Amino acid sequence: MWEKDININEVREIRSRTLVYFGVGAIAKIADICKDLKARGINKVLVMTGRGAYKKTGAWDHVTKAFEATGMQYVHYDQVTPNPNTHHVNDAVKMAHDFGAQAVIAIGGGSAIDAGKSAAILLKYPGKTAEDLYTFQFTPTEAAPIIAINLTHGTGSEANRFAVVSIEEKNFKPAIAYDCIYPLYSIDDPALMTGLAENQTRYVSIDAVNHVVEAATTKVASPYAIDLAISVVKLVAEYLPVALKDPKNLEARYFLAYAALAAGIAFDNGMLHYTHALEHPLSGVNPNLTHGLGLAMLLPAVLKNIYPARPATLADVLAPIVPGLKGCGCEAEKVAEGVEKWLFSVGSTHKLLDEGFKAEDVDKLVELAFNTPSLDGLLGLAPTDATKEAVRAIYTESLKPCHK
Repeated sequence: MWEKDININEVREIRSRTLVYFGVGAIAKIADICKDLKARGINKVLVMTGRGAYKKTGAWDHVTKAFEATGMQYVHYDQVTPNPNTHHVNDAVKMAHDFGAQAVIAIGGGSAIDAGKSAAILLKYPGKTAEDLYTFQFTPTEAAPIIAINLTHGTGSEANRFAVVSIEEKNFKPAIAYDCIYPLYSIDDPALMTGLAENQTRYVSIDAVNHVVEAATTKVASPYAIDLAISVVKLVAEYLPVALKDPKNLEARYFLAYAALAAGIAFDNGMLHYTHALEHPLSGVNPNLTHGLGLAMLLPAVLKNIYPARPATLADVLAPIVPGLKGCGCEAEKVAEGVEKWLFSVGSTHKLLDEGFKAEDVDKLVELAFNTPSLDGLLGLAPTDATKEAVRAIYTESLKPCHK
């Protein structure tokens, strides 16, 4: 109910390790950000985007006006894909080095922001490549300043220290986490998100739900992560159906954007485990797979595994989508089916079989979950014993058709 007291047209400052300008109209803050960059002696920037959203949303008009007003020079890499790979990062870094870029402005969803964070590190390490970075050949302690203009309500990358980039040749999709890649400034403007397609709206919001389900149940989960998780699931449950029905509804976009931001901060504190560790092999093998869909297909089976280990926490977190839980480990099957029913209600009806995965793929996926750099660390944070048998069981369960 508290949402009714919020004026969504007032831009607020939300401070974590990043200063986030949040609210309808927040994109106008790019003018102040560019002035601050100039005051810091930064005159040239690398802009990283996908191929169209940065223009279609109207963000680019604001950014270029701010560049003109401040005399900021830029070079633009516009080839980032939904699952960015090391080639994108390396190509952008070469452009940036040749140009003399001193900072990175990433405009897009998590893919553009993660690729931008990666490029920002490599600007400070000219002898290194994205492959070096994502196979942990060195440990960065500095990066060029990062500005994130977020165009989706899913990843939370605009306010945390994580980035994900694929090494396609190895089917690896590793994650990095370094303090040096917290963005200096970020912008979350719900007005830039009203053009998200129905599937994007659906799956970026499901991504946020997965972030907090995991963050609230890792071995290092804090009260802060759990409290954020409770709020995030409530907001997504309430506002995702509204946004799917009325994509231009700014109130719905506002609270979904806030939920995603809170979820990003939650897993910055509580970390992640099974669902992300097992999804990365899926989109590592199939780069065309939508990350949020991959998570959705795995979530019920993951909950069946972990609910007995964290029943009280998950009963509170999942209450808006599976009402009536008592926090008893014997409810695991009910929880898995209840979450699957909710996913179905918001239009996420696919399982792994529907996306071309087969039973004979499971062994490869299991090996990737344990051999992809960084994913073993996530599995080690799971609240249950993440053996190969447990991981195999989750993948196998996720092949089955939905309960409709």
